[in-house]
Amino acid sequence: MKKQLIAVAVISSLFISTISVANTEPMTEQVTEREHTEELVGLTSGAVLGAVVGGPVGAIIGAFAGTLIGKTVGDDSEIQTQKEMLVQQQQSIEIQTSELTALHEKQQSLAEVTDEYLLVQSQLTDLREAQQQQLQELAIGLNVQFKTGSSTIEPHFEQQLDDVAYLMALSPELMLDLTGYADRRGDSTFNQALSEQRLIEVTSYLQSQGVSAERLHAKAFGASAPLHAQQSFENDFFDRRVTLKIMPVGEALAAN
Repeated sequence: MKKQLIAVAVISSLFISTISVANTEPMTEQVTEREHTEELVGLTSGAVLGAVVGGPVGAIIGAFAGTLIGKTVGDDSEIQTQKEMLVQQQQSIEIQTSELTALHEKQQSLAEVTDEYLLVQSQLTDLREAQQQQLQELAIGLNVQFKTGSSTIEPHFEQQLDDVAYLMALSPELMLDLTGYADRRGDSTFNQALSEQRLIEVTSYLQSQGVSAERLHAKAFGASAPLHAQQSFENDFFDRRVTLKIMPVGEALAAN
């Protein structure tokens, strides 16, 4: 019993000395301090218990076992800390992944909008080129042909007049000059009236497509202005027409 008390006293003095030395050293990381404290507690507890049970030899064995127990406790605490850090890192990765996914979707949406914009620009370019070509044709003169003795507009020419009405709607600064003709068959009075009727049909159709009457300048020439000096069946076909030409407003007013 005396030996056990002596062992406990020795171990206690060592424990107090260790704590005193630890208090004089500067603190580093909290995790390291906690681990050392847990090992120290295990060491002391084991030593005291070993001394009580087995004397000095038991104190040494108990101290060794206590150190292992304290180390195990410290390791468990460190593992828990690492687990918490891993959970935080996983959450951070999930947030970054979500942000990257949203950014990718925005980039994909932007790419689709860009493709649509380029497609629309290409279509607009094609439309402008087609309009320019039609304007050039109108500047030269677009002819609506008629059958012999008729003032009825054929379906094929109705489509052309639709395009003319569309161009006029896009170009409010332009006016349209229309001239009506007839071939040389029949008398002059009949041909004059026929050319006037053909003009009426064409201008009425254009007005039905939205072109105002104020933008149309019309004049009939009958059979007085044939395209060819020699009359023939083929040449007469080209004389049965209404010719449309575009002109700026100033020129149209001067022509009136």
